[in-house]
Formats: sequence, C-alpha cells, structure tokens
Amino acid sequence: MEVVKDYPRGILGLDRLRAVDQVSFRIEPGEVFGLLGPNRAGKTTLVKLLLALCQPTQGQVLRFGQPSSNRDTLKQTGYVHENQAFPRYLNASAMLQFYGALSLMREEAVKARVPKLLERVGLADRAAEPISRFSKGMIQRLGIAQAMLNEPDLLVFDEPSEGLDLLGRDLVRDLVREQKERGKSVLFVSHVLDEVEKFCDRVGVIVAGKLAFVGKLGELLKDGNTGATRNLESALRGYYQV
Repeated sequence: MEVVKDYPRGILGLDRLRAVDQVSFRIEPGEVFGLLGPNRAGKTTLVKLLLALCQPTQGQVLRFGQPSSNRDTLKQTGYVHENQAFPRYLNASAMLQFYGALSLMREEAVKARVPKLLERVGLADRAAEPISRFSKGMIQRLGIAQAMLNEPDLLVFDEPSEGLDLLGRDLVRDLVREQKERGKSVLFVSHVLDEVEKFCDRVGVIVAGKLAFVGKLGELLKDGNTGATRNLESALRGYYQV
C-alpha cells in the first residue's frame, strides 16, 4: 500500500512537511534491496517507518506480512545504524547481552552467541573493554554484531561502512552474501555506490519523498536513449537533478 509520512512544521505545527509521498515497494526473501537517494530524500524516514520508530500519516507498512507495529516481527529484524549510540559505560560483551535481553532471547542462547559474534567482527580481544574506549570503526563493528545477534530474517544496513576500514568493509560484504545465501533479506541504504553495485539485486531511488525508480539494478544502469550500460553514478545523476 502506498505510504505517506508528514511531519508538523512551524511554531504551531500547522504546516506540514511531506517526507514520504505515496511510496510502495516490496523486499523479497533472499534479496538485497538497495535504497538510494540524495540527502533529505526520505530514506531515513522510510527506515523508521519499517522499524516502527514512527507511524505513517497514510497507508500501511508491512513487515513479514504483518503491520510494522507488530512487535513479534521485530525479533526477526536486525538494524545497523550509521551512528550507533550504545551505553558507553558497558563493555562489548555486556552490551550484547543487554540487547539480547531486550530482544527477548533466551539467556543461554545469548551467552553462547556473544563470543562467536565478537570473534566474527574482530572484537574478541576487546570484549571486556568499556565502549567509551572504542574508536568509531570499533563501535560500528559492535553495531554489526548487535544487529546479527538474533539471526535476523531481515537485516537493515543504514550506511554500514561508515567509519570502517578495508577489512571492516570486507566483513559487511561477507555478511550480506551470507544473509542472501540463507534466503534472508537485506535492505541496504548507502551512498557508497560501488557497494550498491556489488551487493544489490534491485534498487529503489527516492527523490524529494517520491519513488523515482524501482527495479533491477541492470535496468537502472541501462541508458533509455542509447541502450548502453552506464555506471551507477551517471544513472543516479539523471534522477537527482530532476
């Protein structure tokens, strides 16, 4: 169903800012779907709607066939934000155990999974260190571990490579590939275009709150006039400058 999201604007909130304007798309199982658009296009609002961090003004957002307000389906979802805000007094291991409890995971399952995840993201040797001592890249790695804690069926990556070094970006690539191989879905939001080209099966381009394109990546790259294949930057410029 087409979704609309308005935010109040002005001192009295009588005016409205339309952040999302009649947007509708579907992410299939086993698919990596890229969400692209310039700054202030509405990408963050769409992610918030999917995660029930805000509610649509019109329409309905479904997650696994259920309204996004359904808390049970949140257990099937993992989210990596570009700017993580974890309790900095906790250490990495305790933080993951805390989030496992918030996800209503069994304590035994969390304790078994935390060391494996810290090893996977390259933080096993820093498990007992306070997060306040972590660099931006380390915090991003910890955020990836947190998102994978519940073995999600839908993984939402919002600028996942922010602050990561080359090995960290390799980690993101491997996780996306593994998620897809297991028949699970990824929503990939990124301005790093080479990652989008490597990872995504289909893409949606949102501009000024409206969905300007949705389809296979190859269709986006094909020049409608000449039939030649463009690079992603050239294809997007045509939409962004409209």
